[in-house]
Amino acid sequence: MYQYTPFDKTFVKQRARQFRDQLNRWQAGKLAEDDFRPLRLQNGWYVQRYAPMLRVAVPYGEIASRQLRVLATIAREYDEPEAAVFKAAMEGQGLLGTTFLPKNCAHFTTRTNVQFNWIPLSKSADVMDLLATVDMHGIQTSGNCIRNTTTDALAGVAVDEIVDPRPYAEIIRQWTTLHPEFAFLPRKFKIAISGAKDDRAATGWHDVGLHLVKNDAGEIGFKVFVGGGMGRTPVIGTVIREFLPWNQIMNYIEAIVRVYNEHGRRDNKYKARIKILVKSEGQQYIDDVEEEYRQIVEIDGGPHTVPQAEFDRVAACFVAPQLADIADVDPAALQASLTAQAAEHTAFGRWLQRNVHAHQNPQLRAVTLSFKRPGQSPGDATSEQLIAVADLVDKYSAGEARVTHDQNVVLPWVHASRLFDLWQEAKALGLASANVQLLTDMIACPGGDFCALANARSLPIAEAITQRYQDLDELDDIGEIDLHISGCINSCGHHHSGHIGILGVDKDGKEWYQVTLGGSDGSDLSGAAVAGKVIGPSFSAAEVPDVIEAVLTTYRSLRESGETFQNTVRRTGLDPFKEAAKTARHPAKEELATA
Repeated sequence: MYQYTPFDKTFVKQRARQFRDQLNRWQAGKLAEDDFRPLRLQNGWYVQRYAPMLRVAVPYGEIASRQLRVLATIAREYDEPEAAVFKAAMEGQGLLGTTFLPKNCAHFTTRTNVQFNWIPLSKSADVMDLLATVDMHGIQTSGNCIRNTTTDALAGVAVDEIVDPRPYAEIIRQWTTLHPEFAFLPRKFKIAISGAKDDRAATGWHDVGLHLVKNDAGEIGFKVFVGGGMGRTPVIGTVIREFLPWNQIMNYIEAIVRVYNEHGRRDNKYKARIKILVKSEGQQYIDDVEEEYRQIVEIDGGPHTVPQAEFDRVAACFVAPQLADIADVDPAALQASLTAQAAEHTAFGRWLQRNVHAHQNPQLRAVTLSFKRPGQSPGDATSEQLIAVADLVDKYSAGEARVTHDQNVVLPWVHASRLFDLWQEAKALGLASANVQLLTDMIACPGGDFCALANARSLPIAEAITQRYQDLDELDDIGEIDLHISGCINSCGHHHSGHIGILGVDKDGKEWYQVTLGGSDGSDLSGAAVAGKVIGPSFSAAEVPDVIEAVLTTYRSLRESGETFQNTVRRTGLDPFKEAAKTARHPAKEELATA
């Protein structure tokens, strides 16, 4: 993974000192709230429903064990609400209890960042100083700027990889950090890069999506998508360049964002995203970008052309680590040993099938630790779990892990001969659920339990569905399926791209939920990126688990041999599922949230 240079380290520490000064001036009344707000936002500090929320940047998901340990320290020592604040939150949530108001924990997000929900602003500068000791920060994790660039959690190890996207993601990260022209865009701006045949980075749903490709001459370049996004108006990105030479990527992004910065709407935040500009302007937007790019290259001399030497410097950080004291074993013998262990231990066999992924190095595997289990919100990790994961990362994965878009953690450098030992340790920690890509491996935003923007709570719905589907035989029979839950139309839970999507809506001041079917993020499992379609009217919280069960029962009755849920929905259309959902309505039943 990328190693911070002395300049990088100094930059992050100076930024932390700068934030402390801003905080002190605000606390002393020398800096007005309206002036402090954009400063804290640019360092990742929101003020949410009950307390501040910190979003820590984890660029393209790569994280070291030493960083996990510092995050554990923050969770244990700082993610602790004031007693009066927590009591008020508990009372406001009725009988939900602490299950859905966790403290002393971190939350993995769909953009591979890490969030904390209870750190007081009075302690925020201390936290920023602590993060800086391990090359971490919250810079540009919020605000109307270019956010964290994301990519495939299996980058650098996936067997279907064409080009490793991580060096390009790192170069873009450095270039976009505090870019003076793009610090105050019309709205937030997100970039994703895929370097594999299977687009596991959901690039079509981003403001800019980049596919690394090779042309007939073997030259590396990018296929460029622009204008994707979720929210109130779900849009799939438009291809504006089939092949862009790799070293021109920053010049071209500069052109894309300059045109957006100049013409994007600032009078209406719901129409300020680049997707609205691309959709309204069509070919004119593409022509404007090409002309701006021409001027950047021909008139300005292409100031952001990536030098080969700089690329080589960055790429040198992304070589495979040396695994100490592990001898190479014949791949056939490795597989035979795993097969024998799986035959003896059925649970281990399930885990191998679901949580263990093929690797470019036949000696190695990538392993997903599942942070989806009953009684714990999707993507949450306690301080104790973070420490335990850091130990596993050191012991089994050369000190490196990946935070995933699906709110799990991947260990990318595990020797196949050590999988059984890793499984036993992960199982003891409750992190070995063999449910990856199954129904309970769901995505969920924090929803109304934390977020002031949410219309409804996501976490009780996620918990109710998780509790209902704990039979692994049943989950395996249902097959691979993406369930995504958002508490509001801002779509932080990516409900639009779920095979099944659940969206919290406000109806006469009460919490209700829309259900969508047929969405996809663009991976091979999902097919081409597309937004799901709503089935029926909105449902009460108490009805949602029954609606999901009715939908899945209908799928199992209609599917053809070997057919996935997504393919069945596409073949049959939505009507059978709409009818099934109607049967699940029971308005007289007590609300789930107060059960």
